[in-house]
Amino acid sequence: MHFLRSVILPLGLLSIHVAAEDPVKLNYQSDVARLRKIVINSLYSHKEIFLRELISNANDALEKLRITALTEKSVWDGTDPLNITIKAVKNEDGTNGRLVITDSGIGMSPQELSANLGTLAKSGTSDFLSMAEGQDGVATGNLIGAFGLGFYSSFLVADRVQVASIPPKSARNPDPVQHVFRSSADESSYEIFEDPRGNTLGRGTEVTLYLKPDSLEYLETDAISGLVNKHSSFSSSFPIYLFERWTEEVADEEGSNTPEVPGSSKAVDAPSTPDDDDEAIIEVASKNDEGKESLLPKVKNVTKEEWSRLNAQPPLWTRDHKNISDEEYHLFYQAFFKDFSNPLAWHHFSGDSGSGVAFKAIIFLPSRLDGKFWQTLPDQKPKDIKLMVKRVFITSDLGDDSLPKWASWVKVVVDAEDLPLNVSRETLQSNRFLKQMKQMIIKRMIQLFTKISEEDPEKFEKVQEVYGSVLKLGAVEDSKNQAKLASLTRFSTNQRNKTSLDQYVENKKQGQKQIFYLAEIGKTPEVLSQSVFIEKLHARGYEVLLLTDPIDEILVSNLRQWKGIPFQDVAKAGLQFGDEGLDPEEEKEQQKDLDEKFKPLLDWLKAKAKDIVRNVVLSNRLVKSPCAIVANIDGYTANVQKILSASNSKGGREGLMGELANAKTLEINPRSPLIVGLLRRVEDLPTQEDEKDLEAEEEVHEIASILIDGALVRSGFEVPDSHRFFSRVDRVLRRSLGVSETAPTDESVKPAPPVDPSVPDTPVTGTDDGGIPDSVWDKMSLQIEEMEEDAVSHDEL
Repeated sequence: MHFLRSVILPLGLLSIHVAAEDPVKLNYQSDVARLRKIVINSLYSHKEIFLRELISNANDALEKLRITALTEKSVWDGTDPLNITIKAVKNEDGTNGRLVITDSGIGMSPQELSANLGTLAKSGTSDFLSMAEGQDGVATGNLIGAFGLGFYSSFLVADRVQVASIPPKSARNPDPVQHVFRSSADESSYEIFEDPRGNTLGRGTEVTLYLKPDSLEYLETDAISGLVNKHSSFSSSFPIYLFERWTEEVADEEGSNTPEVPGSSKAVDAPSTPDDDDEAIIEVASKNDEGKESLLPKVKNVTKEEWSRLNAQPPLWTRDHKNISDEEYHLFYQAFFKDFSNPLAWHHFSGDSGSGVAFKAIIFLPSRLDGKFWQTLPDQKPKDIKLMVKRVFITSDLGDDSLPKWASWVKVVVDAEDLPLNVSRETLQSNRFLKQMKQMIIKRMIQLFTKISEEDPEKFEKVQEVYGSVLKLGAVEDSKNQAKLASLTRFSTNQRNKTSLDQYVENKKQGQKQIFYLAEIGKTPEVLSQSVFIEKLHARGYEVLLLTDPIDEILVSNLRQWKGIPFQDVAKAGLQFGDEGLDPEEEKEQQKDLDEKFKPLLDWLKAKAKDIVRNVVLSNRLVKSPCAIVANIDGYTANVQKILSASNSKGGREGLMGELANAKTLEINPRSPLIVGLLRRVEDLPTQEDEKDLEAEEEVHEIASILIDGALVRSGFEVPDSHRFFSRVDRVLRRSLGVSETAPTDESVKPAPPVDPSVPDTPVTGTDDGGIPDSVWDKMSLQIEEMEEDAVSHDEL
């Protein structure tokens, strides 16, 4: 349907002279009639947008009058009000009705009625703007219409439409006359004639829709109010009034003044007065304590009428943020985004997209993250980016330019002054601004987070509580803003609760060339700080990042380094403190002696643990623990293995994954009494084949196996054979308690009853001709999820 955008089909009616007594019936040209049917039947996806279009047209008429009055004072002196009114009129029989939308704007002459309403894609707004731009200081209005197709959305809900209009008095038209344009949805012609009612408007336009039987819902004031609030509550800078009528029960001042007597009562219908059909007087009879009836005050039903304003407040984003209170932001956020909690923070700003499109916007950070955020699909599009054009809501669907997963939760309203829309104004023609808006929102979000971190530490703690993991996800997803997002992340360490990467770098020791970290999901920082991997680091005063969030290790793997300092996983082999070159020669000699002393134990363990580890070395990271299992530089740590197992990552890479998972090193602590004792037992084993003590060898092997399996558990890995591990522990415990290793456990138990050969005759309950048994129903559950308003495609708008 995009070809309609540039189609202007004139009727050749440049001058029309209409007599009051002779309506002029004019035929649409054939192409116009065909395209008009397309507009009515196919252009708009949902009929409810008709009111949005008519209000936009009325706003344009009022803006045109205001702009014209700047140079031609006679059209409007500024005293009488400029507004839009909506009135629903039901037929007396209740079968049909009409909806009347009136504005006190510029109005139209009969020639303009034919040009603007009788010609497709000709609203007059574009011509007016072209003319106004040629005059200094007048092209400043909020003119919404551009294509002239909005009027025909009336036929989505109306069989017949009548437009009465009269322009203001001017030097060129000192005595304007009110005329009527009338047309039906299924006719190929329209009429223009002088209004037999005379000048009822004074100035402006009145659109009367004779509603179809399937559109009578728009006669209800609640429905009208809902549509205005949904689509147009901010679109017009002029007041929008809705005519409301309701019935109230009031006391009849001319009725009985008898005071009310306590007691039970019953209503007695009284005939309505012939002078007022809308009033019904009701007398209420009751009995007093003596059993006598007395009359309560008479009441009557009175019909009341009122014009209520639907857009009392101007759009919040159009106001100066300095004059808006926090309470106003809270109320707007709750009403606009249907979130009953207050926002955590917000950013109100205006600017230019860089492509010449000016806009105003407010970004809100919700006080909590949707519980479904981490369960939703990565490509699920956000629903709370409200894009408006000149305060008319356009869409929440940004298509391919939606925000990334990490930022999809933010709530934003953006109001652009001008955007290339398609003819139905339901979608954008170009996505250039959307791409710019996406980057603009992300940029402002990061600025808001940064401002909070610098100016309000207490609030930033709440930000970390809600969005800490989200910021880490953003640093992984968004390579362009990775450094800015990573600087906002916070981590626990073995020395303090929360620190940034910049703070860690400021605290590093002389000669330290790595950022030390230890990751293990499911553990608290307090537990992780007791890990065998950081015993010496902690004892020497080095700070270690304790990564307990599943996204943490993915983040540091993506970052690789911070401020030129690489990350070092302390659960991997090759740990260096950075000051090894400063060790005195005496310490180096001591280390050389230790290597020589423990060589027999290292060689023996390499042979016994070859199925579990690739190498056995003396540790420089252990202080109290006898040993630990660390991953090789190219291997998987225990934490990575858990993440891969949880995600069931396969895809034909089992062989490679198994190889990397087995790339581990056993580090032993030469200062541990257990290791020293094990060395002594290994050295005492006979080396000659004829002198071997199989029982002693088995006992040493058992001790070493328990020690290695215990190291696996303490290091976060799984034991290859947990049954054998606990069997060995059981034997050691028996020996320590003086219990025989072969002493049997009483395994006698009561046997089950014999088989019951009988078959029940009763049928399965809860079935009827192959229905589902009750036992199955009991295991089933039905979940109904309420769809949000914006969950429906934006085409409805």
